[in-house]
Amino acid sequence: MASIRDIKRRRQSIQSTQQIAKAMNLVATVKLQRAKQHAERSRVYFRSMYITILDVLEKAGDDLDHDFLKPRQSEKKAVIVITSNRGLAGGYNSNVIKLVTKGIVRKNNLDIYAVGKKGRDTLKQRYNLKSDFSDCIEDPVYADAMRISKEVLDAYLAGEVGEIYLAYTAFVNTVVHEPTMLKLLPVDAEEHRERIKDKARSDKEPKLERKPLLTPMIFEPPAEVALDFLIPKYITSLIYGGMVEAVASENGARMQAMDAATQNAEEMIEDLSLLYNRARQSSITQELTEIIAGANAIS
Repeated sequence: MASIRDIKRRRQSIQSTQQIAKAMNLVATVKLQRAKQHAERSRVYFRSMYITILDVLEKAGDDLDHDFLKPRQSEKKAVIVITSNRGLAGGYNSNVIKLVTKGIVRKNNLDIYAVGKKGRDTLKQRYNLKSDFSDCIEDPVYADAMRISKEVLDAYLAGEVGEIYLAYTAFVNTVVHEPTMLKLLPVDAEEHRERIKDKARSDKEPKLERKPLLTPMIFEPPAEVALDFLIPKYITSLIYGGMVEAVASENGARMQAMDAATQNAEEMIEDLSLLYNRARQSSITQELTEIIAGANAIS
């Protein structure tokens, strides 16, 4: 059995860790409320962008020839990976990283655009780290998403990459966060259409479901020119939406992780307190036995 002093030191150490976990839990809870409100307010706009692009593509016809719609010659793919700059968030970061490392493409055919230090530090050891936007995830703003969007779109139009993906954690509710890999370019209308329906059903928001257009859609300027303007905004909106939801998911995951750490620390403190009391009782009993034995020996 460990000594009383060792048990006491161990218990004090765990109590200090528990206090830190409690503080981090409170901070994450406050940040989560703000990030959750931001994500919920922004969600309608981003889904409306989904629907608008689909309507444009549908009314423009299948024979529409546009750089953003047709496959590129390059086999290289670009992935915008949104993680956090800090750990202690359970499996939040590792779940996003697994989406990339599960085998989307071969090692030499993947460019990483990292938004978050945790994803950057892990993925740069396996893949080509093209750019680092880790500073953007601390307090995401639309201008940051525009900067990321411009860089990946320039690479796409230059033929450096053939496809663009977005890997992030979708915020469903406080305790449910879904790692998501979303294909941004070339635009896959059927994939996005099914995604809209699934999202609307999972969030119980049927008002966001897409309804068939009963009136003709008139383009001014022509569809090709309109898409030159709309799709970059569409890509920027998806990136920004992913960043906003990722921040909410990060704080939700950290709140759960710190709550679990606090409970585990409490259980360990109880076990150590019991062990401490047993060791102290054993020590007292031994001292009494020695005193009685000494007294008997003298008499």
